[in-house]
Formats: sequence, structure tokens, C-alpha cells
Amino acid sequence: MKQASPLSASSRSSNSALRFVTRPVGLPAGLLLLWGSVKAWPVAAWGMARTGFYPGSFDPVTFGHLDIIARAARVVDKLVIGVGTHDAKPALLSANQRVALLEAVTTPVAEHTGLKISVVTFSGLAVEAALKAQASVVLRGLRDASDFDYEVQMAQMNGSLAPHLETIFLAASPATRMIASSLVKQIARMGGDTSLFLPKEAQEAVKAALGG
Repeated sequence: MKQASPLSASSRSSNSALRFVTRPVGLPAGLLLLWGSVKAWPVAAWGMARTGFYPGSFDPVTFGHLDIIARAARVVDKLVIGVGTHDAKPALLSANQRVALLEAVTTPVAEHTGLKISVVTFSGLAVEAALKAQASVVLRGLRDASDFDYEVQMAQMNGSLAPHLETIFLAASPATRMIASSLVKQIARMGGDTSLFLPKEAQEAVKAALGG
């Protein structure tokens, strides 16, 4: 994976806003998912570069994931996305497919926000993968109260294993909070339209994996 030093404050300030367009559920008109204010904070805000680790299965990557990734630019200078490959959790897409999809769909995010993004795989504990990536924070998205209960427990466990590793929760944007990869796959298996929830590259990968 490509490694690069964090962008300077001056180069980041010139980055334009990031926008995604899709249609909301139940509405005929287009919905604009706007991250107009999402720009990476300058390194000078902390005096040093900060690396974040965002773990998940990403099977497949959704607009909900992209929402969290784009907004991570406000929190960290570099984001390492960790694709979990645990045998106990069978995946529709192979690890290589998920990595390739993430690299493809996060390129616009990196270009527009100045966030340095890399994608890795891991098969062990997320906290160990975060330490290997030299991350100082773990980023997690929260959709609802059930997510909160689970993620807080995980954050406390991770804090016990790695006391200097912090967990930062980002609340899902209203337009994406209902998206879950498992539900999207059910929709796809039944021939439903997944364009509301998945970027085009992921739609095509899921369709091919299902023999469509």
C-alpha cells in the first residue's frame, strides 16, 4: 500500500468539498449527501500527525462507510482502513475484492479532503491491527442505540488491551444511518435496487458475486 507523509495545513486548506449524490428511500427526487464542510484539520492542531484505524468487514462497502471515512478527515491526518478476514464470518466478497473496492471508492475522498487513506487486511484482533498500523485512535460509526451499547463495550475492552489507544465514535449521518451491509445483501439477493445504499463499483461486485 502507498504510504505518504501528512499534507501540510496550507495544502489542505485549498481542497474542495466532497459530495455524493443518491436517491433517498421513499422519495422520487434526488438526495444530496453533502460533506461541504469536510476538510482535513491541519497537523498543527495537534503538533503531530495522527493516524486513525477504521476496522470492519466492508462486505460490501456502503455509502454509510463512506460517510464515516469522509468525516474522519476532521479527526485524523491518515486513515488506515482494516478489512477483517475472520473465518467465523463468511463473506460474500473476497478480501481482495473488498480491498480493491475500498481503494477505488475512497480515492475521491482522499482527493477532496486531503486525508491519506490506505487499506489493509487483518485476521486477528482489531486492536492489534490498529497498533500494527501505528494508529493512536480507532474510529467507529454509530447508527443507533444498539450500536452504541456494543461499541462502548468493545472500546472498553480495547482500552484494557491498549490503554493509550483511544476510540472515537462518529454518529451516522441521517441519510445513511439505516444502511447495513447485511440488509443490503438481502435486498440484492432478492433482486432489489441497491443503488440507494452502495456505490456503483460495489453494486456491480455484489451482483457478480450473486451470479447476476
